[in-house]
Amino acid sequence: MEKNTLSQDTELLTEIAVAYYQDEITQEEIARKFGISRIKVGRLLKRAREEGIVEINVRYHPVFSTRLEQQLLQRFPLQRALIALDHQDDDEQRRQVAALVSAHLSQNLKDNAVVAVGQGRNVAAVADYPGSVPTRNCHFISGIGGTHRPGDAINADHISRRLAKKFGGTSETLYAPAYVENRALKDAFMQNGTIKETLDRARKADIALVGIGDMNENSYMVKLGWFSPHEIIDASLNQGVTGDVAGYDFFNAQGQHVDTVMNDRVIGLSIDELRKIPCVIAIAAENTKAMAILGALRTGAIDIIATSAQNIRTLLNMTK
Repeated sequence: MEKNTLSQDTELLTEIAVAYYQDEITQEEIARKFGISRIKVGRLLKRAREEGIVEINVRYHPVFSTRLEQQLLQRFPLQRALIALDHQDDDEQRRQVAALVSAHLSQNLKDNAVVAVGQGRNVAAVADYPGSVPTRNCHFISGIGGTHRPGDAINADHISRRLAKKFGGTSETLYAPAYVENRALKDAFMQNGTIKETLDRARKADIALVGIGDMNENSYMVKLGWFSPHEIIDASLNQGVTGDVAGYDFFNAQGQHVDTVMNDRVIGLSIDELRKIPCVIAIAAENTKAMAILGALRTGAIDIIATSAQNIRTLLNMTK
């Protein structure tokens, strides 16, 4: 009986939604047709959106994003700003930004190009974004070593493999852990010929694809176990850290390097090395990352920023 009631509710919501959004019948006419009040029609349409029966997609006119991009480029030495539709859901926001980065790579990635690849959910979303792309004889290289938590999908190596499959190119693994316990152990790894050669090739990449992180207790680095929630708070409040590039190279709001417990313990490309790569694409989809983006842009290592319109508006307000 309960299932039948739910089914009837869904049918009613669907029928009203089709009448309003597809057949363009007014809410007053729908109220008369179904024998309900105009107010109830409005409530049912709202419920249809909340339950996913209706999905409304709003796309910014290119003029809108171009205007925001131009304002940002007047304040920072960037090549481009890829600005996505605002969305309340983090996963959907990430997908929207990934779509722009994927399209940019499709249009600008040249045959025989070398791409250094970072880690994290935002970079992984680019590799996983669906749709056909032109085949490119390019080479994707892990720009940071591997981790085993919270999963392989957001490791640089696995992202490199998926990007290579997507664009018909090849991938190269950095055969090293991302994080080691001390500087001496890092130095020992760096003496390995295979690791050194891979990093040397990554340093000479044409493009780098990296994420921008912010300082919060639910960050990727806390999930990896690199920082405790307490250490993240301490770095933010007492050391002035606002974010990181590539998952570990930390900076303050002025873009200046800040020493943290991660110093000399990560095997991967540093901000100084990223500065020498002709095109660094940094991705920060979440709408909480405006301050982290500001610091990242001030490092001078970023050439293209990919983020949300809300983050860009916040950035513009902060730098008036």
